[in-house]
Amino acid sequence: MVPAWVALVVVTLGGVASAAQGAVNGELGERAGDATLAAVVNNLGGCLLVGLGVLALRSLRADLRGLRGARLPWWAYLGGLGGAAIVVLGAYVVPVLGVAVFTIAQVAGGSLGGLAVDRAGLAPVGRIAFTGPRLAGALLGVAAVTLAQLGQPVGDLALGVVLLAVVGGVAVALQSALNGRVSAASSAAAGVAVNFAVSTPAVLLVAALAGALTGPAPSWPDAWFLYTGGLLGVGIVASLVVGVRVVGVLRTGLLLVAGQLGGALVLDALLPGGPGVRLPVLAGALLTLAAALLAGRGSGQGRGWRTGRGVGRGSGRGDTVPAPSVGPAGLPTQSIRPDLGEPVDRPSGRRS
Repeated sequence: MVPAWVALVVVTLGGVASAAQGAVNGELGERAGDATLAAVVNNLGGCLLVGLGVLALRSLRADLRGLRGARLPWWAYLGGLGGAAIVVLGAYVVPVLGVAVFTIAQVAGGSLGGLAVDRAGLAPVGRIAFTGPRLAGALLGVAAVTLAQLGQPVGDLALGVVLLAVVGGVAVALQSALNGRVSAASSAAAGVAVNFAVSTPAVLLVAALAGALTGPAPSWPDAWFLYTGGLLGVGIVASLVVGVRVVGVLRTGLLLVAGQLGGALVLDALLPGGPGVRLPVLAGALLTLAAALLAGRGSGQGRGWRTGRGVGRGSGRGDTVPAPSVGPAGLPTQSIRPDLGEPVDRPSGRRS
């Protein structure tokens, strides 16, 4: 198991990558004349990289084959739909709401979804109780992002469109949990591969239905860095997979947002024509880090689950690694088998 502090750093760096991805995808969509096309390029790039990894790495192929014996429920493999949903929703909702309101609504949905997903035990870290500090951390995270967006343009505050952005945040929380579940049954690389195998066809389908693939030929820019969204996306998904296996969905989401705000701060300061360092963004990033720390207070991770090959993480080749940690006094707790939905006993996980 990755140490908690390593997971926290990895997720925060994933947030920085997310800020960079948003910048390059936004610029690519603007130059190509269609944000949906930028989403297609992003997912195709990530899928291509994952495909090359599958061809080059025998261990990854073995991990993917091992999923056949993992006895995961079919819906555990659909995490990529959450990523596809937020990409597509962002393309259509941001022009209506503006980036500020969309970001706040998405983080609100992600915090709500993180609380619910952790409580349900969908992530591999197991069930995490709904506590006062976790609720306070979620609310502080939303307040921090709201502070960071002060002074940004606000579009039409249509309630239905705002709710779509909230749903997008919930979808990302589910994506993190389900991808983490797949990775715990095999490997982190396998979780990333399954994510892109599901998300890419979904984005292509939406683009086709929207007519983005059959319209006039877009004007593709020559700048190579505008096509790095897929590479960044692989890193982001991998960081989420690592985070949810150690600290749960809520804290992973808050740390990702903190990294996003920190990355946005750096981009604003370094990019030509950028607005420079903005104090609301800096304050928002620091408050979001505080929210992640607050959400971790008293969040005992006591309800794990089985992969179908035994308790804990398998290597993808049929073996298992028993869960090494126990909860307070080493008392066993009930957990949920993902294949049958039945409670089974195992020692609880460590506290965050």
